[in-house]
Amino acid sequence: MAKAKRMYGCTECGSTFPKWAGQCGDCGAWNTLVETIIDGAAPPSGRAGWAGDQANIKTLAEVSVEEVPRFSTASGELDRVLGGGLVDGSVVLIGGDPGIGKSTILLQTLCNVARQFPALYVTGEESQQQVAMRARRLDLPQDKLKVMTETCIESIIATARLEKPKVMVIDSIQTIFTEQLQSAPGGVAQVRESAALLVRFAKQSGTAIFLVGHVTKEGALAGPRVLEHMVDTVLYFEGESDGRLRLLRAVKNRFGAVNELGVFGMTDKGLKEVTNPSAIFLTRAQESVPGSVVMATWEGTRPMLVEVQALVDTSHMANPRRVTLGLDQNRLAMLLAVLHRHGGIPTYDQDVFINVVGGVKVLETASDLALMAAVISSLRNRPLDTDLLVFGEVGLSGEIRPVPSGQERLKEAAKHGFKRAIVPKGNAPKEAPAGLQIIAVTRLEQALDALFE
Repeated sequence: MAKAKRMYGCTECGSTFPKWAGQCGDCGAWNTLVETIIDGAAPPSGRAGWAGDQANIKTLAEVSVEEVPRFSTASGELDRVLGGGLVDGSVVLIGGDPGIGKSTILLQTLCNVARQFPALYVTGEESQQQVAMRARRLDLPQDKLKVMTETCIESIIATARLEKPKVMVIDSIQTIFTEQLQSAPGGVAQVRESAALLVRFAKQSGTAIFLVGHVTKEGALAGPRVLEHMVDTVLYFEGESDGRLRLLRAVKNRFGAVNELGVFGMTDKGLKEVTNPSAIFLTRAQESVPGSVVMATWEGTRPMLVEVQALVDTSHMANPRRVTLGLDQNRLAMLLAVLHRHGGIPTYDQDVFINVVGGVKVLETASDLALMAAVISSLRNRPLDTDLLVFGEVGLSGEIRPVPSGQERLKEAAKHGFKRAIVPKGNAPKEAPAGLQIIAVTRLEQALDALFE
């Protein structure tokens, strides 16, 4: 077999060169050449230009559509984010800030899975003693899980072929290297080639693999963007490292729905599931205060009640500040313009600060009406009722548009004791949940009149 050739490809234009250079000779980009491997093996004799055997082609009707078998990770919230459990041969990438709990949740998961199936924990950042000390501190079962300290991907795969684990963790992919490349671990080429070998091994052996990935200052996974395309599922840990809540969000899942959210609480015994997150996020003050309102957001397959807070204060600057935590800042500026034009309430001389309590990131437009209600409450210094729920999308012409899954949001509010709900007319049910008064609105003016009734 011919020796594999090392080439350097440009990440901008795709051109390849036999040696590394600081600038691409074709497109002129700087520092874009990364090391790659090109298999130098010649084709079999008599098969020059032959690309392989004939592909097996089927019609869609002939393809088997049996349900993909899954097995539980012993964590209901993690199973929810994964789409119902782990799939054999799947590769899951977990990213998050340092200290957020990536290694903790995976160690908990593998210790519990190892009771029923063989499992292997591969660490490239810690020693076996450190992993064992964490397991003892968390009171986890330790007699079944096997731990390995290794950074060479060839050695890891060789060991995995002998041990045949059903689940394996690589902590982290940035510390793994392949002997076929000369670059340092953590580089673009090393991360890409090591992940490719792990994905190939997972598909061939049926082993489910968790990859831990570091993130950059912007919150994106460090390393090549292609890493997210190679794996089956991408999960992100959200939340403050010094807070008690951790949110695990799926942004890609080939075996389930995306944008699922798992809620965990960090304790001295590790991460604990929060099966009723609305009760956690609704830990409010006993008396009503201005600038606070509760909305119902939809996360994956379930509704969740969160508190939106606003602080509006006189600005002493030429350009008033618009600051949001957990919401889109550009959408806030747009909604303030709608509030002025169609509600007659100007904020051009006010600083506006918005916060979603608990560190939740609300990505849907159902928060529009609740955001406006909190701003008006703070601006007028008039508190809203603590048993009031608000949700709905606001258009540029001042209309209140319906949002998906309105019935489930109202049922969640009634379950937590809310008495009134201001919702779009398109989400008004034929029969309101017991004890909940529905106020259906179609225009922003109607919603503003209903806030302080």
